[in-house]
Amino acid sequence: MPRQDASCSFDFLSALEVPGRLRPSALDLGPLVRRSVEARRRQAFKGVGRGRGGDLTRSQAASMSAEDRRNLHAFRDYVTKTLDPTYILSYMAPWFKDDEVQHIQAEKNNKGTMEAASLFLKFLLELQEEGWFRGFLDALVHAGYSGLYEAIETWDFQKIESLEEYRALLKRLQPEFKTTVNPKDILPKISECLISQECEEIIQVCSNKGLMAGAEKMVECLLRSDKENWPKTLKLALEIDENKFSQLWIVDKDAKNAEPKVLEDDEIETSDIQIFYKEEPECQNLSQNSSPPSASPTCTPLKPRNYQLELAFPAKEGKNTIICAPTGCGKTLVSLLICEHHLKKFPQGQKGKVVFFANQLPVYEQQKSVFSKYFEKLGYKVAGVSGATSENILVEQIVENNDIIIFTPQILVNNLRNGTLPSLSVFTLMIFDECHNTSKHHPYNMIMFNYLDQKLGGSSDLLPQVIGLTASVGIGDAKNTMEAMEYICKLCASLDTSVIATVKDNLEELEEIVYKPQKFFRKVESRTTDRFKCIISQLMRETESLAKNIFDELGTVTLVQTGSRPYQEVNLPDYRLFRKPKYNDALIINEHARMKDALDYLKDFFTDVRAAGFDEIEQHLTQRFEERLEELESVSMDPSNENPKLQDLSFILQEEYHLNPESRTILFVKTRALVDALKKWIEESSELSFLKPGILTGRGKTSHNTGMTLPAQKCALDAFRTDGDKKILIATSVADEGIDIAQCNLVILYEYVGNVIRMIQTRGRGRARGSKCFLLTSNADVIEKEKINIYKENMMNDSILRLQTWDEAVFKEKVLQIQIQEKLIRDSQGKVEPVPDKENKKLLCRKCKGFACYTSDIRVVEDCHYTVVGDAFRKCYVSKLHPKPKSFGHFEKRAKIFCARQNCSHDWGIHVKYKTFEIPVIKIEGFVVEDITTGAQKLYAKWRDFPFEKRSFDATEMSKGPQDLSL
Repeated sequence: MPRQDASCSFDFLSALEVPGRLRPSALDLGPLVRRSVEARRRQAFKGVGRGRGGDLTRSQAASMSAEDRRNLHAFRDYVTKTLDPTYILSYMAPWFKDDEVQHIQAEKNNKGTMEAASLFLKFLLELQEEGWFRGFLDALVHAGYSGLYEAIETWDFQKIESLEEYRALLKRLQPEFKTTVNPKDILPKISECLISQECEEIIQVCSNKGLMAGAEKMVECLLRSDKENWPKTLKLALEIDENKFSQLWIVDKDAKNAEPKVLEDDEIETSDIQIFYKEEPECQNLSQNSSPPSASPTCTPLKPRNYQLELAFPAKEGKNTIICAPTGCGKTLVSLLICEHHLKKFPQGQKGKVVFFANQLPVYEQQKSVFSKYFEKLGYKVAGVSGATSENILVEQIVENNDIIIFTPQILVNNLRNGTLPSLSVFTLMIFDECHNTSKHHPYNMIMFNYLDQKLGGSSDLLPQVIGLTASVGIGDAKNTMEAMEYICKLCASLDTSVIATVKDNLEELEEIVYKPQKFFRKVESRTTDRFKCIISQLMRETESLAKNIFDELGTVTLVQTGSRPYQEVNLPDYRLFRKPKYNDALIINEHARMKDALDYLKDFFTDVRAAGFDEIEQHLTQRFEERLEELESVSMDPSNENPKLQDLSFILQEEYHLNPESRTILFVKTRALVDALKKWIEESSELSFLKPGILTGRGKTSHNTGMTLPAQKCALDAFRTDGDKKILIATSVADEGIDIAQCNLVILYEYVGNVIRMIQTRGRGRARGSKCFLLTSNADVIEKEKINIYKENMMNDSILRLQTWDEAVFKEKVLQIQIQEKLIRDSQGKVEPVPDKENKKLLCRKCKGFACYTSDIRVVEDCHYTVVGDAFRKCYVSKLHPKPKSFGHFEKRAKIFCARQNCSHDWGIHVKYKTFEIPVIKIEGFVVEDITTGAQKLYAKWRDFPFEKRSFDATEMSKGPQDLSL
């Protein structure tokens, strides 16, 4: 049997979470399983023959292991090109000796990753213990090698093989990549295509050796990536950053030329992905008189504060203005002031027309409600159009018949593009919420391109006044104040603004309303050894084995297609011990709280199982848990196993309440089970029990837990606000559900990263003077990132102050010069359409290179789908029923088609019913294009990249055979 030690690790996914991963292990529970299953469904097992008495024989297990060994040896080249074995060695500790691990690590350091992978495979294939192959697959999943795992699980390496052309291209372009790409800029956008340890190593190399070395390291990691989408993800990341290397990295084209893929295999293709950030909504659905009046204009009369009048002043003078002020200070109210003043300034017989842009649908709904309630009382007409409502609305009439229109920005982009609205001159005032997003290909920038073309083109039509609202203008990739000022000037140029309005004269009043909390970062340590984790690992292995045996006896398998990945769907009895991954919850509690609480969690669960009545299988698993219970009790009560993270958390709480006994704290954690565990810990702590913790979790449901209802949430918040004895609220991430935490002056993020951190940085509402925010994490990179963010925030504020000292005429000239330069760049980037190649070419199967058809046989159906006419092509492919048939428009997807040649079966596309015709629809990715004259072959990723002469589908050709031009 494989050895176990205190450092062992295990894939803690529940056995049936990913049924396709199950394989036999050393534990033989065949007789027990068979007896229990027969008691339930005796007739289901007639004819099942798995060896004498239904057991999986040792010879069968050995043959399965031998088959896996042969296959792994056959595909070893793929593994060595992809795998860095040092990333999975910790997960293979039960199988490898210490000297073997050291040998592999030394091989990587001395000779390289591929040599280390070869040595790893040598040791792996020499293993004789049962379960080694399952352990290897678990290690791949745990480390993040999802593509390699899938390939080995199915012994199909086509997806990894398809990446070879991109690897070759990246190798050729490596010198240009090193000199033109900043790895720190694109790493967040491509991190999903890399192993987490690779991301950390790239950051480390950038810090220690510089950006070029970091770029070289990034290339090395991408060349090993097993994620089939990494070439496209890299392309999108480069385009988002407008990096010139994207012109060399030929994978995809612009969004406007994107072809629909409705009839493909449900793969979602996006050729222009942008990542934008947004402020938190200023009106919260659970706020109960906790926000200042100015923050909720829908509920109270419009009574602006002095700092709000200061922010509105330049705009009320008619100047194009960016208003930069913290969230929660009432920028919505400022926009109402500006809008009202603007509409009232027009003389009798003239009318203003205001458009307000909300980037997100929830904000659109909120602002539409705010503007409607306020302005309709004043006799103005307010309407809104979003993507959700635009289908049945005539935008031109909405604009013509209303004084104020609330838009999601893409609506206006579309209507300017199709000519429904002739120009932006129909408006007199445009207000951009979250205007910091006016860059690159964001709809805000598309609107402003139209504006600037009109301005710089010498149009005599009047342009609308422009107002931008934001909590942070940002500084992009600026490394110093001068670069930050340049970035902010470009944002002003994009919005044609000459003023940046911030609060200066009434800063003290603003700070009374919005206080910026002091931030602290605490690096905490995890346990160095964890016997509890190892014991639970063993129990989970046994559960997995039992689930596998039940699958063998009873399970029926059907193939389910999810995106582009097949999964196995297994019909199993509804065993609670399988359906509820309680071991996983317990391990999370153990990692971040007390072992005792993790054990109590499991004990409560098994008590519930016994109380409900259980059969032989559940009895067996319960018995196995109880056999280890004494050891688990002993481990959990050992003082040396106390969690050092809790010691740090306790120290912070004690110190803060010593300094301020009236503190109100919210503690954010990851899971609901952890909420309960930490509540119990605080209540049982002699030093912390005075805090009398409350809890707050989300409204959603999980597979084994029910969230708090909205009334229950309100009740918890009310108790926290009004009951002076309840000094701490332990919560999961409920900020997105509109929870108002304005009562807190102490926020602790306990091993919690995500939206809450951004919320704490930007959300200003209701912060008491002296507030603090602690981030407790064992990940040093998270702390470093937050420190950089604070530095950049200070740089941004300093840059704004410097720009505000400039003479307004000088600033306007600077903005104008940027606008002229940017327009020249835009105009010079017009794309030249390729000239269609009228010569006939062959399409060959991309895998076996067998002949498929001629380009002269290809027809275009409804502008974007490609079929082949004639009977000859039908003999070249075979079809199988599509796992997800569906209809769209005139098409009915029925089957998938594959190359008919023996030992090929390469995917060529799908078979559909189009109107009354049965036709194939092929994808260019399945073929190689060969020049008939020269024999030169070329690959294309998309049909639009292939400039052949395209002929439209004609129903009269369906009876004709294809042209044979090879004679």
